[in-house]
Amino acid sequence: MKQMVNIHKNANIGKNLKIDSFSSIHENVTIGDNCWIGSNVTIYPGARIGNNCQIFPGAVISAIPQDLKFKGEETITIIGNNSIIRECVTINRGTSYNNKTIIGANCFLMAYSHVAHDCIIQDNVIIANGVAIAGHVEIDTNAIIGGLSAIQQFTKIGKFSMVSGGSLVRKDVPPYIKVAKEPLRFIGINKIGLERNNFSKEQIITISSMFRILFQEGNNISKAIEIIEKNTKNCIEKEEIIKFIKNSKTGIVKGFY
Repeated sequence: MKQMVNIHKNANIGKNLKIDSFSSIHENVTIGDNCWIGSNVTIYPGARIGNNCQIFPGAVISAIPQDLKFKGEETITIIGNNSIIRECVTINRGTSYNNKTIIGANCFLMAYSHVAHDCIIQDNVIIANGVAIAGHVEIDTNAIIGGLSAIQQFTKIGKFSMVSGGSLVRKDVPPYIKVAKEPLRFIGINKIGLERNNFSKEQIITISSMFRILFQEGNNISKAIEIIEKNTKNCIEKEEIIKFIKNSKTGIVKGFY
């Protein structure tokens, strides 16, 4: 390890850890094997970092929440295996609401993005440069968030969805779709993303037909769900779309106008 690196004696450090100069690892931190920590990185108490992670210069991991209700309770930040945290990313630890902030495995957080307290980001998520994610946001697997987007607190973004760069996300984004424009709305299914993740042609056609009923045929949400439940053959994608919409507390994005 290089000089001028501050590692607390009570930090739990894995094998083959490489740390560049001027980084600081506080107490109550666990870092797995084969990780690289760039220069000027600060990892605060409560960080739980998996194996094979890369954390680039200037990142701040597990700082206390930017939440006036936070009273110093002991909470954590979890980062899964093989995740990449680029320059100057900030990830805040949880509050008593959820006790943890979670970044899944194989995630890629690009420079200057921010993940606030109590967020849950599942595996294989890509968050582009300058994205601001407020507290309690949930992002499901394989979602992509375009650069400079801002995501309102308690919002949910479904799996395999794609949010266009510069978006203001105030409503939930169902799985498998692309959203863009202002106010944010459905612009089609994420066909390329689904193909890249080995969805069959039949699966893509089924997903497309369900969102046509939801967003393009003039149905309200209740009527669209009724039609989908009655006319679409049972499959995991049908179950996930219906469950996501029924469980939405803030409402979902709008369709075509």
